[in-house]
Amino acid sequence: MVVSPELAQFGDAAQQSLALLFLKFGRDDERESDRLGVEYSTKIGYDATHMADFFRTLQRQQEQSEAEPIPDFLSTHPNPADRYATVNDLAAAWQQKIKATNLQVNRNSFLKLIDGLVYGEDPRQGFVEANVFYHPELKFQFPVPTGWMHQNSPQQFQMAEKAGKALMALTLAGGKTLEEAAQQTLQKFQLQPSESNKVTVNGLPALVVVADQKAAADPQQQQQQQTVAVRTLTYFIQHNNNIYSLMGISAATDFDNYFATFKNTMQQFRVLTNPALLNRQAERVRVKTIAKTTTFAQALRQNKVPDKRFTEMAILNGMELEDQVTAGTLIKVVQ
Repeated sequence: MVVSPELAQFGDAAQQSLALLFLKFGRDDERESDRLGVEYSTKIGYDATHMADFFRTLQRQQEQSEAEPIPDFLSTHPNPADRYATVNDLAAAWQQKIKATNLQVNRNSFLKLIDGLVYGEDPRQGFVEANVFYHPELKFQFPVPTGWMHQNSPQQFQMAEKAGKALMALTLAGGKTLEEAAQQTLQKFQLQPSESNKVTVNGLPALVVVADQKAAADPQQQQQQQTVAVRTLTYFIQHNNNIYSLMGISAATDFDNYFATFKNTMQQFRVLTNPALLNRQAERVRVKTIAKTTTFAQALRQNKVPDKRFTEMAILNGMELEDQVTAGTLIKVVQ
């Protein structure tokens, strides 16, 4: 949408239409999965009422989220509270139908299997801290503009100004040289370079390119593109046998307003050398055994869980802080 303005004008409408189109399929599929999940698990001897408890956990997690909840009629999934009630009813019906007895939960066996599981995002694949993006595995860092939103994925790291008028994206570029990387990127996005300079960024060889979207051949499209032209500033930076493309994108009319922000971020790309950041490890789920009967909150304190994470751990365990946990009970904490 950013580099093809003739398509961008349809983007919002298309996304909304597609979302609404698939709502029914998402909800129907989820309801069917709940129904079949209860049936299959009950038939092979598991207590499906614990499947219902998971939807209560989802509901509690949603209530803790800072984001406003999605209205039921626009959600691609049925409401967790509704699914909790439905699954409980389904479980009771199936247990009665097949006259199930001695249904299993196997909670302890399951918890032992997930002991050590990575919790949340793995910082080894990149993380943001104090408005700086660090990548311990690839050994680089650069700042994120204050107030900008960001999102990390295996393919790219994106930053966007909240009003949506500018964005930056870091990706790996193709080619064996800076010139080849620039040429391939410009061709991929159909950009016409207007300026190109070799520079050094904190000791790393780099190529800086300013480019605009190419004018369309059709006169009508050409006129349309002139009103919504895109301009980019890209730093191609060579580091540890990789070439990184750090591209800033905005409408041509806004480019001067964001040029300094783009440049400031790109010129602060540097090698990551701080051992504490290079060695940052992921949080992991750790399964602990309660030594003596106590409240869940006290059990967390005994395992040195900070008070500020008590609610989070209660949700993670499907418990309430005031619940009594007996000696020998296994609980999940995060370390």
